[in-house]
Amino acid sequence: MNSRKGHLQLLWVLLALTLTCGPLDAFPAPRSRAEAVAGLKHPSPTARAEALAWLALNGQMADQPLLIGGLRDADKRVRDIAEQSLWVLWGRSGEAALDKLLAEGTGQMQAGRFNEALATFSEIIRRKPAFAEGWNKRATLYFLAGDYERSLADCDEVLKRNPQHFGALSGCGQILFRLERLERALEYWKRALEVNPNMPGVETNIQILERMLQEKRARTT
Repeated sequence: MNSRKGHLQLLWVLLALTLTCGPLDAFPAPRSRAEAVAGLKHPSPTARAEALAWLALNGQMADQPLLIGGLRDADKRVRDIAEQSLWVLWGRSGEAALDKLLAEGTGQMQAGRFNEALATFSEIIRRKPAFAEGWNKRATLYFLAGDYERSLADCDEVLKRNPQHFGALSGCGQILFRLERLERALEYWKRALEVNPNMPGVETNIQILERMLQEKRARTT
């Protein structure tokens, strides 16, 4: 639910921490996609982190599986960078004007100017319906406004375009839980965790909901 700028800033912070806490050996940043892809298999977490950051800033949606693979890296710092890298990648439409609109709409939403944000996100969707993050931002707006059915519908549009969008999967779980569609909420939260196992909040939600459903079944038998 943060802006692309926020994810980008966090990406650089995490990368700086990795470089500081990592091995003393310095590794040059990748200069091409080929170097970045090779860097993902480097034994140094620093090199892997730099490779993920390069793909976040320069890669295409076709590179998403490479970043998702980083969510299961042995090093937690690299996993954190992989998560933020995915958000940065998802926030890049490939068109500077749309990226600017996305940033404007996110700022409007964060400032509570929901009507303006709704118009901005809807314009992004109109111009480029294939851009999943436009739908995701509008889904977030509808959720904050308490319009859960519209939010759920927009989440579905995100997942049609990007089935591995763990943010939308987790969001669907939240909405369905609030609508008391508990079995479906559990399904979406489990799907989110399958994509990104580094979501302790979702993991906790699953555990709580499984207990709730177990107690509910016990009362009806």
